[in-house]
Amino acid sequence: MAEGLRERKKRETRQRISDIATGLFLEHGFVTVTMAEVADAADVSVNTVYNYFPAKEDLFFDRSRGVVDRLSRWVRGRRVGESAAAAVLRELREEVEAVSPRVGLMEGYDRFMRVIHDAPALRSRLWSLQQEVHDDLEAALREETGAGPDDPTPGLMAGQIGWLHQTVMSEISREMMACRDPAEVSREVLALLDGMEDLLSEKVLNYAVRAAE
Repeated sequence: MAEGLRERKKRETRQRISDIATGLFLEHGFVTVTMAEVADAADVSVNTVYNYFPAKEDLFFDRSRGVVDRLSRWVRGRRVGESAAAAVLRELREEVEAVSPRVGLMEGYDRFMRVIHDAPALRSRLWSLQQEVHDDLEAALREETGAGPDDPTPGLMAGQIGWLHQTVMSEISREMMACRDPAEVSREVLALLDGMEDLLSEKVLNYAVRAAE
């Protein structure tokens, strides 16, 4: 359905507030910037900001939904004959090889990560997001394999597959915070992915293989 004028204006207002807040956080730090300052810079009321973003952490992690369901989307979109782990490995390699900003391979990513590093509330929220990624992936694996609610396997597999993503993101964050060149980090992380794949058991690598329809 086509987006209505009211919905479009609300989306644009939300995006403008988020963009302005991100700029303020990067310039002044997360802790020191207040919701009132964000509202003033965006030329809206404080209540308007809270209507779109119930907490200041929501402003910073505005695009977290795309991260939380990233692995489950990759698993659900796996190819015929491809396992869940193989799909995630393939997608990660493609993102890293493309030096994609979606995995943090871009100039300025170090500033984003430093804001998180300096704010305990953001570090706590990041941990919560990582748990959401695991739970979302577990739910997808349980659905894709038809596993029962008492079967622990999807949760265990989500931990193994999520380890790939979390390790890659942590390595990229660490190297980008050291002011490394994104292309150089890309090459090193591709080698890291090869090493991690070698560490996975055959049971993990062959779990949830998509059958031909």
